[in-house]
Amino acid sequence: MLFTLPKKLRKRLKKVLVVLTALYIMIASALYFLQEKLMFLPTTLEQNYQYQFDQPFEELFFKTEEDAIINALHFKTENPKGVILYFHGNAGDLSRWGIITEYFVERSYDVLVMDYRTYGKSSGKLSEEAFYNDAQYCYDYLLKDYSENEITLYGRSLGTGIASYLASENTPKQLILETPYYSIEDIANHRFPFFPVKQLLKYRFPSYQYLKKTNCPITIIHGTEDNVVPYSSAKKLSELEINHLDFITIKNGNHNNLVEFAEYHSAIAEVLN
Repeated sequence: MLFTLPKKLRKRLKKVLVVLTALYIMIASALYFLQEKLMFLPTTLEQNYQYQFDQPFEELFFKTEEDAIINALHFKTENPKGVILYFHGNAGDLSRWGIITEYFVERSYDVLVMDYRTYGKSSGKLSEEAFYNDAQYCYDYLLKDYSENEITLYGRSLGTGIASYLASENTPKQLILETPYYSIEDIANHRFPFFPVKQLLKYRFPSYQYLKKTNCPITIIHGTEDNVVPYSSAKKLSELEINHLDFITIKNGNHNNLVEFAEYHSAIAEVLN
């Protein structure tokens, strides 16, 4: 005999189903229409803001497109070993990231670091293509004073996808990735497993595709306790069968504290020898 639910219970279940469906659609819509606010966390600076750093630097403004101006800092040291083109994470602006990149200036490297569109003093419409175009503009700027075998690309978090793309389109000396992801889609699937993220995403940053096209040495540094970009996402990059890829695991390291580990400093010292 088939079991039939009471009429009142059926009505309640129907209402619950309607509510859950509506909630699902609302969350999916938010993921699509608000994804830039979820992915990018810029802080802005007044155009007359004066940067202050311990290392000498030049402030630059690149007009990369008709409606886009990119603010950048070019740190210079005497007798540099080379130059690092640094792509920062998804939060903050150059007043913060300039301090972070001084670490490399202290190791006798020039550094060029830019703020993405809508970050700091930079302006312009965001898009994945815009990230790549602005990055290439900075790379081409460096080629005026440096040879490609003097350029190290460094990406951190969000910036790893941009640095990976640039490495696939050029021939730099090397590529260093700190807390990278397999792709933005991979991260989204991890965080929102019940949603069709592939159809919802406007940004993909498929690092795994770009790394397979690079010819330069690649160094990946990732912590096992990263709660922003899962260690498993970065680990998948090491399984791409790329001969020139070195994957360095920092046990107990999280997304923002790798600099506190001796293993990080040892890895940087080796690749920037």
